[in-house]
Amino acid sequence: MFVGNLSYDTTQSEVESLFAEVGQVVGVFLPSDRLSGRPRGFAFVEFANEADAAKAIERMDGYEFKGRNLRVNEAEQRRPRVPVFSDPGSFGMARGKGEFKRKGSRRNIRARKRSL
Repeated sequence: MFVGNLSYDTTQSEVESLFAEVGQVVGVFLPSDRLSGRPRGFAFVEFANEADAAKAIERMDGYEFKGRNLRVNEAEQRRPRVPVFSDPGSFGMARGKGEFKRKGSRRNIRARKRSL
């Protein structure tokens, strides 16, 4: 189950104890930011059975926790990421079908323009 709009100072144990009131919690995953290390503002909660999860969605969606209204719903599968570059061997930013912007310093680009 997905739990969104959490306060950034929320801990894993607080989320677990909040949802343990509804049913038996199997696990809580609270992702943290790679750079700062603080929680990202959402969590995934796993219940022992589907009935408890449905009850938690019904009861906790919109529930005020630490001054924020929680958004609770069924977790969805992550969509696969689409690669940015159509040709894995080419470098540069994708501009259109088959067109790539060449990389290089501004000095090199200006020098090439002057030589033309």
